[in-house]
Amino acid sequence: MSAKVSIVIPFYNCPYIAQAVSSAMNQTYPNIEIIVVDDGSTSYAELLDPYRQRIFYLGKQNGGTATALNHGIRHASGDYIAWLSSDDLFYPEKVSVQLDYMLQNKALISHTNFNYIDENGITFQYTAGAPAMTRRELLLTFQRGNPVNGCTVMIKRSLLARVGLFDERLPYTHDYDLWHRILLAGIPFHYLNLPLTAYRRHPGMGTLRHQGVIDDEIVAVQQRYKRRLSRLIHRGR
Repeated sequence: MSAKVSIVIPFYNCPYIAQAVSSAMNQTYPNIEIIVVDDGSTSYAELLDPYRQRIFYLGKQNGGTATALNHGIRHASGDYIAWLSSDDLFYPEKVSVQLDYMLQNKALISHTNFNYIDENGITFQYTAGAPAMTRRELLLTFQRGNPVNGCTVMIKRSLLARVGLFDERLPYTHDYDLWHRILLAGIPFHYLNLPLTAYRRHPGMGTLRHQGVIDDEIVAVQQRYKRRLSRLIHRGR
């Protein structure tokens, strides 16, 4: 029996939600479930009406992306978890290609390259992600910032049971924090250098509206793991 993949889509007042759900539904890989977590939206929830029969729809009080992701993961039944932001898109072969790569490499977690699209869905930059890196290069990069686009990640659910879910105290850098914990646990973070996700840049995106708070959170996460990450780098692991 083929492995089951749960696609978790956190949603809060996003006009692009139908496009995200549609891209998840159009996956060539058949054994998936789509979990949309409505984080207390007051707008655009009606866009999900045509899809309600083919998705699992979970509502909750507004608490931020980390709380929505964790809520979806707790209800997921898949062997693997993929995260799709409500304003981004998965290309049709995303799940099939990435899961095959992970199975071949016995990977517990992987991320991929991605393309940038604008508010109209037009691609304006191809293969915009980081280049392939050695483990040491990846660790050094983590000292400066987050080279991993969360919506390109696929993770085995058993790994989350081992290292824990997203830190709900971090509204914007919960992914950066989790990647640190995975690396510090000695887990290889595999990279598939193919653009399988379209990452949308638009005026309403949170990374632009909350940049100051995000910068402060990044520093806090870096300070939290600085010594342990440095020791890992110096040990050559």
